[in-house]
Amino acid sequence: MAIYNTEVLATNTTLSSGSGERAITTVIVCNTSVSDLTLTLYAVANGNSAGTGTMIVNALTVPAGDTISFDQEKMVLSSGDSLIAVGSSTGLTATVSTLAV
Repeated sequence: MAIYNTEVLATNTTLSSGSGERAITTVIVCNTSVSDLTLTLYAVANGNSAGTGTMIVNALTVPAGDTISFDQEKMVLSSGDSLIAVGSSTGLTATVSTLAV
């Protein structure tokens, strides 16, 4: 199992990518700011780019000082695939747990 911690920026921020197949088991996003922020997530297949066709979460509000967790569904990424996040501003941090398959 591997854990990746990343600050989510207001531009495309890669949360998980790399070589080999791996399952994303959990994504935890924490809002460390004093303002509500929004989070958008994309599951991007190798060779594609983040956009409406790859969006899996659209502008979800993360209240100030709160944490959200995505752990109900698992996703398997192949080599070159990536999970990308965009925040409405700085202040979001993401922790992604993956497992090699």
